[in-house]
Amino acid sequence: MSKHDELSINQQQLTEAWQRTLPTTINEADRAEVLADEADPSALRITIHAAGHQMYDFDFKVAYVDGREVQTTLIDVERDGRSIDERTDIVQDLVQDYTRHIHECAQALHDLTHP
Repeated sequence: MSKHDELSINQQQLTEAWQRTLPTTINEADRAEVLADEADPSALRITIHAAGHQMYDFDFKVAYVDGREVQTTLIDVERDGRSIDERTDIVQDLVQDYTRHIHECAQALHDLTHP
């Protein structure tokens, strides 16, 4: 990350902004947790608890490539507290949907991350 493209906000402020904004970009019934990634100051850890009977939890790492772009990595998918195969169609569809919502949230925060 070059000096020009670095995040213009510290990780704590970034985490708080995501905590406020992500719930507005995901499905209303879903729940999201946003934490600072302790190993990477330009990244966040996001867990999305999917609403419905499936009891899915999706763990993502969201790392800022620069002030405008985020890289979203799926870390784990759990169902009822147990890791499951994330290659099934239903899980892949949800992962794509949540990844899109995460990118929408990043775009909504551009004013903070790339003034």
